[in-house]
Amino acid sequence: MYKLIYFIRKFYVAIIFFILEIIAIACYLNSTPYTESRLIAANNAIFGTFNRFATNTVSYFSLRRENAKLVEQIAELQNRLNDYVTRYPEPIEVGQNMRNLHHIAAKVMSNSLNRNTNYIVLNKGEDDGVRINMAVLTVDGYAVGSITNCTQHYSIARSLLNTDQHFSVRLGKDHSVGSLYWAKDDAYTVRLDDVSKYAQIERGETVEASGFSLYFPAGTRIGTIEEAVLDGMTYKCRVRLSADIARLQSVILVDNSEIDEVKYMQENPLPATEE
Repeated sequence: MYKLIYFIRKFYVAIIFFILEIIAIACYLNSTPYTESRLIAANNAIFGTFNRFATNTVSYFSLRRENAKLVEQIAELQNRLNDYVTRYPEPIEVGQNMRNLHHIAAKVMSNSLNRNTNYIVLNKGEDDGVRINMAVLTVDGYAVGSITNCTQHYSIARSLLNTDQHFSVRLGKDHSVGSLYWAKDDAYTVRLDDVSKYAQIERGETVEASGFSLYFPAGTRIGTIEEAVLDGMTYKCRVRLSADIARLQSVILVDNSEIDEVKYMQENPLPATEE
Protein backbone atom coordinates (compact mmCIF):
# COMPACT_ATOMS: atom_id res chain seq x y z
CA MET A 1 0.00 0.00 0.00
CA TYR A 2 2.87 2.34 0.88
CA LYS A 3 4.54 1.68 -2.47
CA LEU A 4 1.32 2.48 -4.34
CA ILE A 5 0.96 5.81 -2.46
CA TYR A 6 4.62 6.59 -3.15
CA PHE A 7 4.14 5.83 -6.87
CA ILE A 8 1.06 8.11 -7.09
CA ARG A 9 2.80 10.98 -5.26
CA LYS A 10 5.82 10.68 -7.53
CA PHE A 11 3.96 10.52 -10.85
CA TYR A 12 0.67 12.26 -9.96
CA VAL A 13 1.26 15.01 -12.52
CA ALA A 14 1.66 12.56 -15.38
CA ILE A 15 -1.31 10.47 -14.15
CA ILE A 16 -3.59 13.53 -13.93
CA PHE A 17 -2.44 14.65 -17.40
CA PHE A 18 -3.15 11.20 -18.87
CA ILE A 19 -6.65 11.09 -17.30
CA LEU A 20 -7.49 14.60 -18.51
CA GLU A 21 -6.20 13.70 -21.99
CA ILE A 22 -8.53 10.70 -22.16
CA ILE A 23 -11.48 12.82 -20.97
CA ALA A 24 -10.69 15.49 -23.56
CA ILE A 25 -10.44 12.98 -26.42
CA ALA A 26 -13.70 11.31 -25.34
CA CYS A 27 -15.46 14.68 -25.21
CA TYR A 28 -14.13 15.61 -28.63
CA LEU A 29 -15.11 12.32 -30.26
CA ASN A 30 -18.64 12.57 -28.85
CA SER A 31 -19.05 16.30 -29.47
CA THR A 32 -20.52 15.93 -32.98
CA PRO A 33 -22.23 13.16 -34.96
CA TYR A 34 -19.36 13.25 -37.47
CA THR A 35 -16.61 12.55 -34.96
CA GLU A 36 -18.77 9.89 -33.28
CA SER A 37 -19.32 8.12 -36.61
CA ARG A 38 -15.58 8.25 -37.37
CA LEU A 39 -14.87 6.68 -33.97
CA ILE A 40 -17.34 3.85 -34.65
CA ALA A 41 -15.84 3.30 -38.11
CA ALA A 42 -12.33 3.14 -36.67
CA ASN A 43 -13.41 0.67 -34.00
CA ASN A 44 -15.13 -1.50 -36.59
CA ALA A 45 -12.05 -1.48 -38.81
CA ILE A 46 -9.73 -2.45 -35.97
CA PHE A 47 -11.92 -5.22 -34.59
CA GLY A 48 -12.81 -6.36 -38.13
CA THR A 49 -9.13 -6.77 -38.95
CA PHE A 50 -8.53 -8.66 -35.72
CA ASN A 51 -11.52 -10.95 -36.28
CA ARG A 52 -10.47 -11.62 -39.89
CA PHE A 53 -6.94 -12.51 -38.74
CA ALA A 54 -8.30 -14.83 -36.05
CA THR A 55 -10.73 -16.48 -38.49
CA ASN A 56 -8.03 -17.00 -41.12
CA THR A 57 -5.70 -18.49 -38.51
CA VAL A 58 -8.32 -20.96 -37.32
CA SER A 59 -9.23 -21.82 -40.92
CA TYR A 60 -5.59 -22.44 -41.81
CA PHE A 61 -5.04 -24.88 -38.97
CA SER A 62 -8.28 -26.69 -39.84
CA LEU A 63 -7.38 -27.17 -43.52
CA ARG A 64 -5.73 -30.54 -42.88
CA ARG A 65 -8.86 -31.85 -41.18
CA GLU A 66 -11.12 -30.45 -43.91
CA ASN A 67 -8.92 -31.94 -46.61
CA ALA A 68 -9.13 -35.37 -44.97
CA LYS A 69 -12.93 -35.07 -44.92
CA LEU A 70 -12.99 -34.17 -48.61
CA VAL A 71 -10.83 -37.16 -49.52
CA GLU A 72 -13.16 -39.46 -47.59
CA GLN A 73 -16.15 -37.95 -49.38
CA ILE A 74 -14.50 -38.40 -52.78
CA ALA A 75 -13.89 -42.08 -52.06
CA GLU A 76 -17.48 -42.52 -50.87
CA LEU A 77 -18.91 -40.80 -53.97
CA GLN A 78 -16.69 -42.91 -56.21
CA ASN A 79 -17.99 -46.07 -54.54
CA ARG A 80 -21.57 -44.91 -55.04
CA LEU A 81 -20.87 -44.19 -58.71
CA ASN A 82 -19.36 -47.63 -59.17
CA ASP A 83 -22.39 -49.21 -57.49
CA TYR A 84 -24.66 -47.32 -59.89
CA VAL A 85 -22.61 -48.46 -62.89
CA THR A 86 -22.87 -52.05 -61.70
CA ARG A 87 -26.64 -51.91 -61.16
CA TYR A 88 -27.46 -49.99 -64.34
CA PRO A 89 -24.76 -50.88 -66.89
CA GLU A 90 -26.71 -50.42 -70.10
CA PRO A 91 -27.21 -46.63 -70.23
CA ILE A 92 -23.61 -45.94 -69.17
CA GLU A 93 -20.76 -46.35 -71.62
CA VAL A 94 -18.23 -44.10 -69.93
CA GLY A 95 -16.39 -45.69 -67.02
CA GLN A 96 -17.25 -49.31 -67.74
CA ASN A 97 -13.72 -50.22 -66.60
CA MET A 98 -14.58 -48.84 -63.14
CA ARG A 99 -17.08 -51.57 -62.39
CA ASN A 100 -16.12 -53.92 -59.52
CA LEU A 101 -13.75 -51.30 -58.07
CA HIS A 102 -13.78 -50.21 -54.43
CA HIS A 103 -12.19 -46.97 -53.23
CA ILE A 104 -10.55 -46.21 -49.87
CA ALA A 105 -9.15 -42.82 -48.80
CA ALA A 106 -5.75 -42.83 -47.08
CA LYS A 107 -3.20 -40.37 -45.73
CA VAL A 108 0.51 -40.46 -46.62
CA MET A 109 2.65 -41.02 -43.52
CA SER A 110 6.07 -41.13 -45.25
CA ASN A 111 7.37 -41.13 -48.80
CA SER A 112 10.82 -41.91 -50.25
CA LEU A 113 12.05 -40.43 -53.55
CA ASN A 114 15.78 -41.09 -54.01
CA ARG A 115 16.07 -44.89 -53.88
CA ASN A 116 16.01 -47.44 -56.70
CA THR A 117 12.65 -48.61 -55.37
CA ASN A 118 10.63 -45.99 -53.51
CA TYR A 119 7.83 -46.72 -51.07
CA ILE A 120 4.93 -44.80 -49.56
CA VAL A 121 3.60 -45.60 -46.07
CA LEU A 122 -0.17 -45.09 -45.67
CA ASN A 123 -2.37 -44.90 -42.58
CA LYS A 124 -4.89 -47.53 -43.73
CA GLY A 125 -4.48 -51.30 -43.36
CA GLU A 126 -6.30 -54.61 -43.42
CA ASP A 127 -8.92 -53.43 -40.93
CA ASP A 128 -9.87 -50.72 -43.43
CA GLY A 129 -10.17 -53.12 -46.35
CA VAL A 130 -6.70 -52.62 -47.80
CA ARG A 131 -5.05 -55.58 -49.51
CA ILE A 132 -1.98 -56.26 -51.64
CA ASN A 133 -2.02 -55.16 -55.32
CA MET A 134 -4.53 -52.35 -54.78
CA ALA A 135 -3.85 -49.36 -57.02
CA VAL A 136 -2.83 -46.08 -55.40
CA LEU A 137 -4.12 -42.92 -57.09
CA THR A 138 -4.11 -39.22 -56.30
CA VAL A 139 -7.38 -37.57 -55.32
CA ASP A 140 -7.57 -36.41 -58.95
CA GLY A 141 -7.32 -40.01 -60.17
CA TYR A 142 -3.70 -39.98 -61.36
CA ALA A 143 -1.56 -43.12 -61.02
CA VAL A 144 0.87 -43.24 -58.08
CA GLY A 145 1.71 -46.90 -57.40
CA SER A 146 0.38 -50.14 -55.91
CA ILE A 147 0.13 -51.76 -52.47
CA THR A 148 2.88 -54.28 -51.78
CA ASN A 149 2.30 -55.07 -48.10
CA CYS A 150 -0.12 -54.21 -45.32
CA THR A 151 -0.61 -54.74 -41.61
CA GLN A 152 -3.69 -54.32 -39.45
CA HIS A 153 -3.58 -50.52 -39.49
CA TYR A 154 -0.96 -49.51 -42.09
CA SER A 155 0.08 -50.36 -45.63
CA ILE A 156 3.05 -49.83 -47.94
CA ALA A 157 2.81 -48.89 -51.60
CA ARG A 158 5.53 -49.11 -54.24
CA SER A 159 5.36 -45.91 -56.28
CA LEU A 160 5.96 -45.46 -60.00
CA LEU A 161 9.42 -44.28 -59.02
CA ASN A 162 11.06 -47.70 -59.05
CA THR A 163 13.62 -49.12 -61.46
CA ASP A 164 12.65 -52.80 -61.28
CA GLN A 165 9.11 -52.67 -62.64
CA HIS A 166 7.55 -51.97 -66.04
CA PHE A 167 3.93 -50.97 -66.66
CA SER A 168 1.83 -51.45 -69.77
CA VAL A 169 0.46 -48.09 -70.92
CA ARG A 170 -1.12 -46.62 -74.03
CA LEU A 171 -1.40 -43.29 -75.77
CA GLY A 172 -4.61 -41.40 -75.18
CA LYS A 173 -5.49 -40.81 -78.86
CA ASP A 174 -4.70 -43.90 -80.92
CA HIS A 175 -4.17 -46.30 -77.98
CA SER A 176 -0.73 -47.43 -79.17
CA VAL A 177 0.82 -49.39 -76.31
CA GLY A 178 4.27 -49.21 -74.78
CA SER A 179 6.29 -50.05 -71.69
CA LEU A 180 6.64 -47.47 -68.93
CA TYR A 181 9.48 -47.47 -66.39
CA TRP A 182 11.49 -45.13 -64.18
CA ALA A 183 15.07 -44.42 -65.22
CA LYS A 184 15.84 -42.50 -61.99
CA ASP A 185 16.13 -39.20 -63.86
CA ASP A 186 14.09 -37.28 -61.29
CA ALA A 187 10.88 -37.60 -59.26
CA TYR A 188 8.71 -36.05 -61.98
CA THR A 189 9.47 -37.94 -65.20
CA VAL A 190 9.52 -41.56 -66.38
CA ARG A 191 10.45 -43.28 -69.66
CA LEU A 192 8.19 -44.88 -72.25
CA ASP A 193 9.67 -47.34 -74.76
CA ASP A 194 8.49 -49.79 -77.43
CA VAL A 195 5.86 -47.50 -78.94
CA SER A 196 5.33 -48.31 -82.62
CA LYS A 197 6.83 -45.87 -85.11
CA TYR A 198 3.40 -45.70 -86.73
CA ALA A 199 1.88 -44.22 -83.59
CA GLN A 200 0.70 -40.64 -83.78
CA ILE A 201 2.74 -39.10 -80.97
CA GLU A 202 2.50 -35.42 -80.13
CA ARG A 203 4.06 -33.39 -77.36
CA GLY A 204 1.58 -33.06 -74.50
CA GLU A 205 -0.38 -36.19 -75.46
CA THR A 206 -1.90 -38.13 -72.59
CA VAL A 207 -0.39 -41.43 -71.45
CA GLU A 208 -2.78 -43.73 -69.60
CA ALA A 209 -2.99 -47.26 -68.21
CA SER A 210 -3.71 -49.77 -70.98
CA GLY A 211 -5.82 -52.10 -68.89
CA PHE A 212 -3.36 -54.97 -69.43
CA SER A 213 -1.83 -54.26 -66.03
CA LEU A 214 -3.43 -55.73 -62.92
CA TYR A 215 -2.75 -52.61 -60.88
CA PHE A 216 -4.36 -49.62 -62.60
CA PRO A 217 -7.84 -49.52 -64.15
CA ALA A 218 -7.80 -48.92 -67.91
CA GLY A 219 -7.73 -45.23 -68.72
CA THR A 220 -6.04 -44.17 -65.48
CA ARG A 221 -3.94 -41.15 -66.33
CA ILE A 222 -0.18 -41.60 -65.97
CA GLY A 223 1.19 -38.40 -67.48
CA THR A 224 1.87 -36.52 -70.71
CA ILE A 225 4.46 -36.87 -73.47
CA GLU A 226 7.30 -34.40 -72.96
CA GLU A 227 9.68 -35.69 -75.63
CA ALA A 228 9.57 -38.46 -78.25
CA VAL A 229 12.53 -39.72 -80.30
CA LEU A 230 12.27 -42.34 -83.06
CA ASP A 231 14.77 -45.15 -82.47
CA GLY A 232 14.57 -47.64 -85.31
CA MET A 233 11.10 -49.19 -85.35
CA THR A 234 9.92 -47.71 -82.05
CA TYR A 235 9.71 -44.44 -80.18
CA LYS A 236 11.54 -43.67 -76.96
CA CYS A 237 9.66 -41.06 -74.94
CA ARG A 238 10.02 -39.03 -71.80
CA VAL A 239 6.78 -38.73 -69.87
CA ARG A 240 6.00 -36.12 -67.23
CA LEU A 241 3.94 -37.68 -64.46
CA SER A 242 0.54 -36.17 -63.74
CA ALA A 243 0.89 -37.09 -60.06
CA ASP A 244 3.26 -34.95 -58.02
CA ILE A 245 4.57 -37.87 -55.99
CA ALA A 246 7.02 -35.67 -54.10
CA ARG A 247 4.17 -33.66 -52.53
CA LEU A 248 1.60 -36.35 -51.84
CA GLN A 249 -0.54 -35.90 -48.74
CA SER A 250 -3.72 -37.87 -49.46
CA VAL A 251 -4.41 -40.73 -51.87
CA ILE A 252 -7.20 -43.03 -52.99
CA LEU A 253 -6.73 -46.80 -52.91
CA VAL A 254 -8.59 -48.71 -55.62
CA ASP A 255 -9.40 -52.38 -55.19
CA ASN A 256 -10.36 -54.46 -58.22
CA SER A 257 -12.52 -57.27 -56.85
CA GLU A 258 -11.75 -59.40 -59.91
CA ILE A 259 -7.96 -59.16 -59.72
CA ASP A 260 -7.53 -62.59 -58.09
CA GLU A 261 -9.61 -64.22 -60.81
CA VAL A 262 -7.64 -62.47 -63.55
CA LYS A 263 -4.31 -63.48 -61.99
CA TYR A 264 -5.46 -67.08 -61.76
CA MET A 265 -6.40 -67.12 -65.43
CA GLN A 266 -3.06 -65.61 -66.41
CA GLU A 267 -1.15 -68.18 -64.38
CA ASN A 268 -3.32 -71.07 -65.59
CA PRO A 269 -4.05 -70.55 -69.30
CA LEU A 270 -4.90 -74.20 -69.85
CA PRO A 271 -7.70 -76.11 -68.11
CA ALA A 272 -6.71 -78.55 -65.40
CA THR A 273 -6.43 -82.15 -66.62
CA GLU A 274 -7.78 -85.05 -64.68
CA GLU A 275 -5.35 -87.86 -63.99
